[in-house]
Amino acid sequence: MINPGEFKKHSFFESHCWAKLKSIVFCAVAWHGKNAESGELLKVASLDFTEDDELIKEIKADYDLIREKLIMQGFEALTGADGKWIQARTKGSGHGSTSRAFYARTDLVKKIFEIAS
Repeated sequence: MINPGEFKKHSFFESHCWAKLKSIVFCAVAWHGKNAESGELLKVASLDFTEDDELIKEIKADYDLIREKLIMQGFEALTGADGKWIQARTKGSGHGSTSRAFYARTDLVKKIFEIAS
């Protein structure tokens, strides 16, 4: 969840977003059949990013862009269209939700799959 007051105060490397991204445990699971009751663990990989990683620099640029938009235009101006790797989109049921959270874009998830492979 994005707390506008906290988001304004914290740079990327001080943020909750960075705390979650810098160390990811990736678990690849195969589910055999729709609504399967169990799955098969295929691979576990630990991804430990540093501040100098190119991908992290690009994610930081997204964070900075979204943070600047919040500061200059207000919380309501944030949309899911902002950012290459991450986006600040509505959270909650249905249209009209006013809360926002950071989400990984599909391309970021694909990139993490590539790195973990």
